[in-house]
Amino acid sequence: MIEKSKITQLAEDYLASSANYLVDVVIKPGNLIVVEIDNDDAVCIDDCVALSRYLEDNLDREAEDFELEVGSAGVTSPFKVLRQYLKNVGNEVEVLLKNGIKLTGLLKSAHEKGIVISIEKQVKPEGAKRKVTVQEDVIYTFDEIKNTKYLIRFK
Repeated sequence: MIEKSKITQLAEDYLASSANYLVDVVIKPGNLIVVEIDNDDAVCIDDCVALSRYLEDNLDREAEDFELEVGSAGVTSPFKVLRQYLKNVGNEVEVLLKNGIKLTGLLKSAHEKGIVISIEKQVKPEGAKRKVTVQEDVIYTFDEIKNTKYLIRFK
């Protein structure tokens, strides 16, 4: 079986000189290699083709046969690396916590340990008859987060 570490190293070496970055490498049964890349702006199909050719040229089909798929991280795919979080600072996201709670809010910041998300909350001020909506910044570590996705809204 082809080693994930070898594919990861080849992809990172190739992408080091480009605006693209590696998101994930998955090796499925039957030696199906799936490589996912992203970019702070947009991934071009030519970038995927070039990476695919580079990987093909550096792997030996005679030693072991494989199938290769190189694609971009989809807009509905969960974030997998910190750079995807950083790319989406200022955007609305959906966060699913490991305890099952799902939140939507504005991604305010991201760092190596976690994120800050601004959520709307209904609060009843003391002495008031009705609840009011307030913004609250909440901090979550990556250990608390199951996944985070870009939130698409059609208005």
